[in-house]
Amino acid sequence: MLKAYGKKLRLIRQSEGLTQASMAKITGIAISAIKNYETQGVEVGISIIDRVLDREEFRKYTMWLMTDEIAPSAGQISPALAHYGTDGGEAQKQTRKTGEDLDVKPSRYAQKTG
Repeated sequence: MLKAYGKKLRLIRQSEGLTQASMAKITGIAISAIKNYETQGVEVGISIIDRVLDREEFRKYTMWLMTDEIAPSAGQISPALAHYGTDGGEAQKQTRKTGEDLDVKPSRYAQKTG
């Protein structure tokens, strides 16, 4: 499971339009570490997850990163939904795989709409 975090971090970075270098600068994580997580399958520790989620621009991915679930009505999305917004439009309709065969499931805690 921990190796999947590297793939997820790459999806987050790409969804935000960031290079590995810019991600390193924003988070304070060494670029070599980012490369290792994303491409070498090096396990991502909780301190790295904390550094990423400490940044406001990445908090919207917290639920997806930790549980594979999303709650668009609560502002919790996956990278695949990042550019659809959280206003209940397209974001709630999409619950598909996110590029790297990582499942995205609506949260059982998400508010259901009629």
